Amino acid sequence: MTSEESPTSGGRLPVPQLGLVALFVTALVTSQVTAAKLVGVELPVALPLAGETLLVPAAAFAYAVTFFASDCYAELYGRKAATRLVNVAFLMNFVLLGLVWLAIAAPVFAPASPVEQAPFARVLGASTGIVAGSLLAYLVSQHWDVFVFHRIRAYTGGERLWLRNLGSTLTSQFIDTVIFITVAFVVFQGLPPGEAIGLIVGQYVVKVGVAVLDTPFVYAVVAAVRAREDGPAPAAGIGD
Repeated sequence: MTSEESPTSGGRLPVPQLGLVALFVTALVTSQVTAAKLVGVELPVALPLAGETLLVPAAAFAYAVTFFASDCYAELYGRKAATRLVNVAFLMNFVLLGLVWLAIAAPVFAPASPVEQAPFARVLGASTGIVAGSLLAYLVSQHWDVFVFHRIRAYTGGERLWLRNLGSTLTSQFIDTVIFITVAFVVFQGLPPGEAIGLIVGQYVVKVGVAVLDTPFVYAVVAAVRAREDGPAPAAGIGD
């Protein structure tokens, strides 16, 4: 099996492929519903423009998992399959928004509900800027991730998985961060450009750390799935 094939059995997705699809969509949905919370990541030294505390949305952790899942998926099942995954998941964002807005609009039964209407709506009802920035950033960055991943794969002759994982994720995460902060905070909330740059730097530093840490896990998942679907294969090291 090559990475451009999508093996099925009787028209059904194999468990590893279905698992990566589920992981991607679950992480994406989680990132949408956790975007309202800001998290401070303390550093031992101050970074230019960002300082000693990096401010990132709690969604950054879940969203990083989407790039891990899409890189595994692209490596195993090819560019076309990965692009379809990105597009279908994009539509699921609207399903999520519709269901959340429906839940917010439904009248609360105050005597029995443990959560009042106001805090429920405030936490789950993301602002227009957050929604617009998030959707645009996702659409551009995820397509870029798939594109760069396969360009590097073609350039290296299918070797150096670590290079295409890092190259695609680091560039796409930068694009995602710039678009999201610019649209959600500068355009919709009027944040001064100087403060926006600090947010971009802080969030991107965190995302770089996550991207570096997830590379061994990409190798492990790809090796495990190929061993399961193709039988035993020579082990691949980080420098292959």
